[in-house]
Formats: sequence, C-alpha cells, structure tokens
Amino acid sequence: MAAARKLGLDLTVASEQPSTLEVLQPEGLLTLDFLDVARAVEQARAFAGRHPIAAALGVDDDTVVLATAINAALGRPANPVSAAIAARDKAIQRERLARAGVPVPRSSLHQLDRSPESVAASTRYPCVIKPLRLSASRGVIRVDDPASFRVAHQRLRAILESCGAATATGQYLVEEFIPGYEVALEGLLVEDRLHVLALFDKPDPLDGPFFEETIYVTPSRHAVAEQAALIQCAAAAARALGLRDGPIHAELRWNEHGPWLIELAARPIGGRCSSVLRFGDGSVSLEQIVVAQAAGVTLPSLERAPGAAGVMMIPVPGAGRLREVRGIAGARAVAGIEDVVITAHRGQELVPWPEGSRYPGFIFARAPLAGEVERALREAHRRLRFRVEPATA
Repeated sequence: MAAARKLGLDLTVASEQPSTLEVLQPEGLLTLDFLDVARAVEQARAFAGRHPIAAALGVDDDTVVLATAINAALGRPANPVSAAIAARDKAIQRERLARAGVPVPRSSLHQLDRSPESVAASTRYPCVIKPLRLSASRGVIRVDDPASFRVAHQRLRAILESCGAATATGQYLVEEFIPGYEVALEGLLVEDRLHVLALFDKPDPLDGPFFEETIYVTPSRHAVAEQAALIQCAAAAARALGLRDGPIHAELRWNEHGPWLIELAARPIGGRCSSVLRFGDGSVSLEQIVVAQAAGVTLPSLERAPGAAGVMMIPVPGAGRLREVRGIAGARAVAGIEDVVITAHRGQELVPWPEGSRYPGFIFARAPLAGEVERALREAHRRLRFRVEPATA
C-alpha cells in the first residue's frame, strides 16, 4: 500500500474476509472467494466493470495464482495461469523442471493414505519429505532411515490435516536431500529476461532435520563463477515453468555437481524480509518495483543500493506461550543494526518447525561489508532473551 502511494497509484485491497469498511470505501476494498478461483475471477470482473483496474497482483503463493487468473480474464499482460500453478505446486514444478533439464532433486509423488512402510522401504536416504503447497518450510522434514520416515510421515500428515481441506491435497513429495550451501535469489522477470535484484547468502547450514531459516545476507560472498551459475539455473527454471514477467523468489543449492534449483515461487520474498532491500539512492523499495511493473508504469532503478544488508528471521526459542522479550534496546544498540522488530505478541503461542511457520520477529542490519552485517545480526540476537511459558495440556 505504501508503494502504491509513493507511485501515485490507486489501490484496491482484495481479501477473503469481508471488511466492515467495504461499504464506505467500495473502490478500495473488495471481498473475493479465494477458495473458488472461477468465482473470484467473476467477482473481480464485475468489480472491474465499475472500477477499471490496470492489473491484479498477488502477495503470497495462493493469491499469485488468483491474480494471474484475474489478469488473464481481463486481458491484462500476465504470466500464463499454468505457469503460476506450476510455480505454486511442488510436484508440478519438479516434473516440469526435470523435463527441461534443470538440475532438481530426484523426487516421487505419494498418497498420504499409502502405507508409509512401503514408501520407506523403496526410498533412498537421506531424503526430504514435503507437502505440495505449504510455505516457509512448514512440514519439510529430512529423514535418514525407514524408522525416521514413519515418524516424519505421521507428523506431516497431522500438519496437513490441521490445515483443512484447502491444503490437505492427499499427496506429498519425497525427494533426495541435496547437500551444499544454500542461497536465495530475488529477481524480476521483464519480458522473459531475469534481472537479479539480490543474491542472499544463508550462512547457517540447512541440513535438517527441519529447515527453519535464520540469516540472509547480500551481496553474496561465494565465488563469482558459482554465483553466475546459480543465476543461470534460476533463469532456466523460470523459463521452464513458463514465467515471463513479475517477481520471483528462488531457493538454490551449490555442491560439487554445480547448482540445484530447490524451489521457485512467482512472488517476492515473504514477510517483512523485503524491507532489507533498497534500490537506487536507497529510497526505492522492492514493493515499489513490483507494483510499478504490474501497473505498467516506468520501473524505478533495479540497482541495489550500495553496501551490504541482511536480516535474521529470529528462531523460535521454544514451544509455548511468549511471556516476555528482554534485551531489545541492547540488540538495537549493536553497530550496524537498523532495527529489531518483535512481531509475536505477549501470550502468543510459539510453534517450532516443522509444525510452525511464523517467526517471533526480525533483526535488520546494514554495513559496508557482508561479514560485518552477519556479525551484527548474530550479536544482536545473542542479546535477546525470550521467556516462554510451556503450554499446558
């Protein structure tokens, strides 16, 4: 919303929940049925008849598919709906990328109701089991043997059932575990060409058994040739999925065999992490770039502001209810720290991964060098103290 205001654009916020203010601001608020894409498209078409719209823009994995369908129905330039669906569904994505020769983990699709013992017996280890449509690494579990496979399968099934019918597709993916370091690529596709907005290092190893993320730092400190190969891999993946325009967020790994595409989403980086990115003279946000492209106006600078920047997604300190966070002022006082934001409220239940998907807060840092950013983030986190009260049965 702030990005649209800066660009001088009118914005309508569409949500699956009706707002009491919708009657008072009919051009600014809209309720859509997110669970029924065809119906939501017709609702958007009717709205566009009263309030012409330049484009629809999704902000997460589910709404990207819906926004793409709305753009197609209204004849707006957009990615093919099939490409948005492929980016959303891990099984479809794996199949398309493998067929196109993009290096991805070997994988197989299984029914949740099938005996986990039979799947475990035919699986090569280590492997990773994951849901098809959850985000933030929720439900993603590394398993090293048949016994741990059965336990992981039980946990994944419980996670999917807790999400309801919209997410519990009845299937899950089993894929080989790819060792190596991991990076995240933030990019913008403009007429089939990938513009790299940032390549983030993830300095903490992500070897499992769960895959809660912590630190992102840019620019990358890996070898220039490796960075180039990782970028080429992400660009090839976007082409293979049929994506042509708009933001992408890709997770990739590198080992002795070269780059591997782990995930690619047709959306920008999630949560509050985007605020670590600034462009041009430092006043341009990632959201301004994404909104400008969607609306068809002149793009701001795609050049990242000088210096290094990073964010720590604060790890969940333990299961239970949050009672207190101490040391915030001390954490903010660390040289290079821009802000410490605690998003969890007092009394909120904290749920670790793989069942959880929400971080208790974020730490942001900026400095001339990436190493300085990483050290600042770690020191700020060291100064925080979380008091968590175990949940009662």
